[in-house]
Amino acid sequence: MSSVFEFVAKSRDKSGKSAAKAVRRQGKVPAVIYGGNNAPKMLELEHNEVLKSLVHEAVYSHVLDVIVDGKSEKAILKGIQRHPYKPKILHLDFMRINESDKIKVHVPLHFMNEASSVGVKKGGVATHTVIEVEVLCLSTMLPEFIAVDLAGVDVGESVHLSDIVLPEGVELVALTHGIEHNLPVVSIMPSKGKATDEVAEG
Repeated sequence: MSSVFEFVAKSRDKSGKSAAKAVRRQGKVPAVIYGGNNAPKMLELEHNEVLKSLVHEAVYSHVLDVIVDGKSEKAILKGIQRHPYKPKILHLDFMRINESDKIKVHVPLHFMNEASSVGVKKGGVATHTVIEVEVLCLSTMLPEFIAVDLAGVDVGESVHLSDIVLPEGVELVALTHGIEHNLPVVSIMPSKGKATDEVAEG
């Protein structure tokens, strides 16, 4: 059985919408791999195998082995086109990576100690406004996820991007290169019931 971080593909010659439709009719997924020092290459993969791999959250923030005609290439999953309502993958984009170059990848946030946080214990409700962040790092430093600790967050308080403790060698794209979008990631707000009670008491 192949690893969830391994995508087995075959190269294909034809490109365009009609060629992609023909690939899908065969129960396969059209794809492309690009970047690095090599030219872009059109691919096709077994749909059911792709679907099994994409169930795993870690696939989206890991360096993958894309095996094309028996030859392995290191890449990240850069884009996915899904059917609007069917459990069907329409297209994949893989980007080759070089271990000496930094890459930009979206990484999921895992919220730790939410149920036991100061604010939630007081009856507050955690509201998540960001569930993933774009990071810049070497492929060898790429984290599977980034933990956000909510233990000390009280009612009415928020955790912003700048409050996140990052692994070594990892930068947040939103806070680098002069962008500085220090957005709130999660806030603990009073529950509606409690807010209504406080108004009544007032």
